[in-house]
Amino acid sequence: MARKQAPLSLDLDNKWSYLKTHGDDSWTSFPSYLDMVVPRALRVMAERNWQITWFIVGKDAESSADRDALRSIADAGHEIGNHSYLHEPWLHQYTREELIADLGRAHEAIGEATGYTPVGFRGPGFSLSETTLEVLHSLDYSYDATTFPNILNPVGRLYYLRTSNLSAEEKERRKALFGTMKDAFRSNRPYRWELATGETMTEVPVTTMPLFRVPIHFSYVIWLGGKSRTLAKLYWRTALTMCRIAGTVPSLLLHPLDFLGSDDDPDLGFFPGMDITSAAKADLMAELLDMWDHEYQTLPIGEYCNGLTRLATRPPNLMGSSG
Repeated sequence: MARKQAPLSLDLDNKWSYLKTHGDDSWTSFPSYLDMVVPRALRVMAERNWQITWFIVGKDAESSADRDALRSIADAGHEIGNHSYLHEPWLHQYTREELIADLGRAHEAIGEATGYTPVGFRGPGFSLSETTLEVLHSLDYSYDATTFPNILNPVGRLYYLRTSNLSAEEKERRKALFGTMKDAFRSNRPYRWELATGETMTEVPVTTMPLFRVPIHFSYVIWLGGKSRTLAKLYWRTALTMCRIAGTVPSLLLHPLDFLGSDDDPDLGFFPGMDITSAAKADLMAELLDMWDHEYQTLPIGEYCNGLTRLATRPPNLMGSSG
């Protein structure tokens, strides 16, 4: 039986962005691990002859130290998307002017660093507003891949706020992170946003487990693997089975920490799953990806969008839309 085509992406969040979100002041020196992460991830993709979408942060694209690593992604034939300039998960609180400046600067920096003009976007921390969609449309973007219909979003926000080093004022600003329970019940399949201007924008949600609406992206499954490898593989098989039964083609994502372990960077020990060695992660990841490859033919999000037809159209009605 022919495998269905399914998109895979990697959010290339750098070390400084994790430290910033955690409230660690050392982020201001913009420490990077891209020279270690990018070759590892590229090797995994090359071993399977996959091209995927990499969402790059604009600040990193402006860094001369990271230019070679980022250029190697485009040189390997991968699609490159925009992941904002400063990777702030409260992007939905930005004004229109702030969004124009941030997204536009990221767009230009990514294009200059990689030679690839982005046409897709994912908001950091899954943050999105109608104004963001309008700004993306003005930049001639063809799709957004931000929404994450996950019932555990409020739990993730609570964990994030309780374990961070943020001040009370900073926590207040981030109180709407990851969305509400209402957002958890948005469509789990691609659709089109209908903007106030009458234009449309394709949305490719990060897939969650059909019916249960719990995360199935690789970082979550690897975290489970740190508790029980058997449980992680059972959960993953269940997720793939539920997608098949529901007729949902999954759009899943990777993160840099899926390729790093406790032996690589002790500074990131606060992040779930960073108590696992890189060798153990690589071994489990290989199994998960091989199971995925048995079910689906992997391709970038943009290429996947080109084959979509007869999508439902929905008004944005997004939390935190800015003016």
